[in-house]
Amino acid sequence: MTDLLKKADLPGTEALPAAPEYNGPETRRSTAAWHTGDLLSVAGAAVAAIALTWLLFGWIAPFNSPVGFVVVAYLLFLGVYAVLVSFDENAVAVRDRVVAVLWQSLATLLLVVLAFVIGYTLWRGHRALVHLNFFTHDLSTTGPLQPLTQGGVLHAIVGTLEQITIALAVTVPLGLACAVFLNEVPGGYARLVRTVVEAMTALPSIVAGLFIYATVILILGYDKCGFAAGLALSLMMLPIIIRAADVVIRLVPGSLREASYALGASQWRTVLTVVLPTARSGLTTAVILGTARGIGETSPVLLTAGYSADLNKSPLSGPQTSLPLATFNMVASPQPNMIARGFGAAALLMALVLLLFVIARIIGGRGPGELSRRQQRRRTQASLRDAARMRGAGERPLPPAGARPASTHP
Repeated sequence: MTDLLKKADLPGTEALPAAPEYNGPETRRSTAAWHTGDLLSVAGAAVAAIALTWLLFGWIAPFNSPVGFVVVAYLLFLGVYAVLVSFDENAVAVRDRVVAVLWQSLATLLLVVLAFVIGYTLWRGHRALVHLNFFTHDLSTTGPLQPLTQGGVLHAIVGTLEQITIALAVTVPLGLACAVFLNEVPGGYARLVRTVVEAMTALPSIVAGLFIYATVILILGYDKCGFAAGLALSLMMLPIIIRAADVVIRLVPGSLREASYALGASQWRTVLTVVLPTARSGLTTAVILGTARGIGETSPVLLTAGYSADLNKSPLSGPQTSLPLATFNMVASPQPNMIARGFGAAALLMALVLLLFVIARIIGGRGPGELSRRQQRRRTQASLRDAARMRGAGERPLPPAGARPASTHP
């Protein structure tokens, strides 16, 4: 090798590259977002911020507010952390790290608040949730002073299910039809409708209840009932379903529509057989999200359904209570047992909304055209049957040359 390297100085010869030295296995580089130095910087900044805030509140300034202590400590934490990061990084990296810590802190705060709300509701309502009668009885024969072993919220559960069913019967066909119209029939009128829908998204729930109260109850002469409450809930759910369905249908590739038109299909046949089946999972998610919004509304139901402690299975006559309305009335009572029933109804309502969001997540997790496991098994079985039929057709003897095919007509 040395002789070859020496020959590189001679004219007409080329130097061979020297073999790299072996320094052991290559060290794997960490691609994690947070390294040990970052964690140490965060911990050091937190300790320094708490110490400085305690010094400020305890020795320098006459402050004693816990909220002020937390706010000042957090601001000092951001400042100290920026200083620590600036020792090793440039200005761009410092801004990036500080913003990352800020947003992660806000996300942590939201999770803590959500956990507190759920935990507090379960803690206040667990005394009522542990009794079976809470789910199978109403309050028709139960007073505020009676124990939790008597009475329940069956009347509110039935009222909630019937009212949300009426609202879905109104909003699902109207919402999907409006979303299809906004995407398939563009123009000035479609833009106007989209603007109205966006404005209705921010409609206060009390206004929806007042509208149904003025039109259905005062003008048309209906009594307060579950049907009127279902109409009020539909006003709250309709713009959400339309907006979500509009976004989902807009994501359908235009090439699918063009392929359907190229095969000679009409516009509405393309919508029914191509667009809607492709966006089926997203449309289902839109409906469930709208249902989760309407099922927790209290103001429209308070104005249109009335309140009753009895079980009313008919949504067309008489007051009918829902879970939000029952929670509102029971928590306002001064009796501890009734308050526990109210928090139990709130916990049941949260569980129902959580179930709807889980269903939306499961159904909406599949992309457009992606098959479920059951659909994949059906597709595999159909392919196997087609393959067997093709093999059977290939094993049949061919007719002799010049033979005429047998006529199927008599």
